Amino acid sequence: MVLRILKTKKEYLLALERFEEIFNAKVGTPESDEADILSLIIKDYEERHYVIDAPNPIDAIKYRMEQQGLTNKDLAQILGFKSRVSDIFKMNRKLNLTMIRKLHETLHIPLETLVKEY
Repeated sequence: MVLRILKTKKEYLLALERFEEIFNAKVGTPESDEADILSLIIKDYEERHYVIDAPNPIDAIKYRMEQQGLTNKDLAQILGFKSRVSDIFKMNRKLNLTMIRKLHETLHIPLETLVKEY
């Protein structure tokens, strides 16, 4: 296979097929080197053609709460205000800087997700 930037879906599918064939190649062999380069080329194509948007802040908070088994009451303790939790989830209140910091520090939600407009 000629190694070059993938421009079409057909080239992408052929690269995936070849990658599967040589995936378990012994380290140090030409096939192993080819697999390393193919993985980079495939990753580049996927990043250009299969963009996944970051979730909105509310969905990210709910997802993280579900992952950690947290309730709205737990979130109220993090934010410091029980009434704010329902307002935030109903989208009647925007997250302020203090809330964003607390959510980032305690739930480890990326800042770029928390400051995203919703």
